[in-house]
Amino acid sequence: MNYLAHIFLSGKDSDLQIGNFIGDFVKGNQFNDFPEGIRNGIILHRSIDHFTDNHEIVKETISFLRPDFGRYSGIIIDMYFDYFLAINFSKYSGGKSLNHFAYRFYFYALIKYKYLPDRVKNFIFHFIFTNRLSSYSSLEGLKRSLEIMSKHKVTAIHPQKTIDFLILNQTYLEQQFHLFFPDLIEFVKKKIN
Repeated sequence: MNYLAHIFLSGKDSDLQIGNFIGDFVKGNQFNDFPEGIRNGIILHRSIDHFTDNHEIVKETISFLRPDFGRYSGIIIDMYFDYFLAINFSKYSGGKSLNHFAYRFYFYALIKYKYLPDRVKNFIFHFIFTNRLSSYSSLEGLKRSLEIMSKHKVTAIHPQKTIDFLILNQTYLEQQFHLFFPDLIEFVKKKIN
């Protein structure tokens, strides 16, 4: 899962959201350097990734992408699933607005700025100013995120090819998301309750 899903799955707990958001940037036992709530979010992030990577629907979907995207199929699925969450946000959030959710998170990210890893501090203002979380709800916004990723993180990702593949296979991919995401929601509920 990518940023939107990790934050969404943290519920309304802002520390848990921040920890879940920064989870990929905290290695090994460095999570012990954070306050308890953020530490719990980092641990939750790792649990979500493990559950996702081992879920049969996700494995099946990655296999579907592999001929076109090879070893980057898992990263592409994360991006696609954030897009599907964004366009179906009110369904999964009980009617709440994606924009409201996003700006609430940005507010807390700024309040907790001192706890963000340096790599996150380097992009958080751009992340907020471009309203990255809400931008996942359009193909254009998703493509912009893929372009950023291809420049700064995974140069082998080709944004236009990734969007073209999504358009061509949207029905199947969205169906896979809707089969998988309720299982992930249930898994997380058991983890945080």
